[in-house]
Amino acid sequence: SSPTEPPGKPHVLARFICGSFFKSSSLYHISQILPVSPGQLTKKYSSCSTIFLDDSTVSQPNLRTTIKCVTLAIYYHIKNRDANRSLDIFDERSHPLTREKVSEEYFKHDPEHKFIYRFVRTLFSAAQLTAECAIVTLVYLERLLTYAEIDICPTNWKRIVLGAILLASKVWDDQAVWNVDYCQILKDITVEDMNEMERHFLELLQFNINVPASVYAKYYFDLRSLADDNNLSFLFAPLSKERAQNLEAISRLCEDKYKDLCRVAVRRSFSADNFIGIQRSNAILS
Repeated sequence: SSPTEPPGKPHVLARFICGSFFKSSSLYHISQILPVSPGQLTKKYSSCSTIFLDDSTVSQPNLRTTIKCVTLAIYYHIKNRDANRSLDIFDERSHPLTREKVSEEYFKHDPEHKFIYRFVRTLFSAAQLTAECAIVTLVYLERLLTYAEIDICPTNWKRIVLGAILLASKVWDDQAVWNVDYCQILKDITVEDMNEMERHFLELLQFNINVPASVYAKYYFDLRSLADDNNLSFLFAPLSKERAQNLEAISRLCEDKYKDLCRVAVRRSFSADNFIGIQRSNAILS
């Protein structure tokens, strides 16, 4: 079947591993919202005597800066939207995240970047999620906007972001987080509501939760470009002998993991528990 046809609904992990319905192009992609600006004018450059490195790499991105960049991309998606197309399951007026009454005036104004950042940072801190999960969250969010043909706007941004984080944390992070765990963070939301939102999110994605390494890397570098364009620079420090040894150890570990992945892939069958590298944990769909 073609990429635009709704596929069947095999097990989520099987679809993650196979990933045969990934759309190569997206109407919603961070690369299309990168603002044009002079960027950072005081950036440090490496020389023959000194090598400057930041503490962020593709395999181990900086958490705080990554969340800032991801939420900035979300902010631009809200700000640059053409309409307010939405679905009831993501509408905060129909499915509030808090028992406190939210005025209609609140839904008439775009949220500031700092509010989006605080919302996401709170979830990531409480659930102890990684920077990798933040990047995959943006992948799923943009994929949802494209597949479902909806806009992220003041009435739905929190629930769309929550749904993307929920799915990304189960598929991508080292320790899967159950829906009930998020209910401990957002005290007024029910497990039933979380389950329903998760089901809708997966169906709207056509169960396509595959994130190829090339796509992940593209998002990572696009986020770095977004950081440069908005002066959200990563912290730079001269490369010490200790850091050089750490980088070498990390690269060797990644190399060993991918070698193991190749050996696993050539077998006729293997369990999801043995699938390492990009996919490191079972997706638990509660």
